[in-house]
Amino acid sequence: MTSALDVTGAVRPPRAAFLDFPLGHTTGKPHEPDLQREILVRALAGFASLSEPGSVIMLPFRWSEDEQWKVTAEMGEDTRLPRSDTPQYQTDEDRLRAEADQAAACEACAVPP
Repeated sequence: MTSALDVTGAVRPPRAAFLDFPLGHTTGKPHEPDLQREILVRALAGFASLSEPGSVIMLPFRWSEDEQWKVTAEMGEDTRLPRSDTPQYQTDEDRLRAEADQAAACEACAVPP
């Protein structure tokens, strides 16, 4: 999944889904799980149907009704959080679910905590 169409075109991944959202929000807006789920469902459906190497499915979602966010993103400072190898969760409930899923995983799939 990508929000940087020019970069994606340059690296030519086997297939990709483009979402015209600000960088750092490739799978949707924070705290909107229904939107995030719909984006992922559409992206996965596209991945199943794309057969030409380098193909990109253009997802139809919009960040806002106008394009002002692009001007702000291009001119403003980078407000994304620093990258970390520690899992990040939107809520404590998300963290608890992920930890429960990991504990229930089969031995072959489980990743040591």
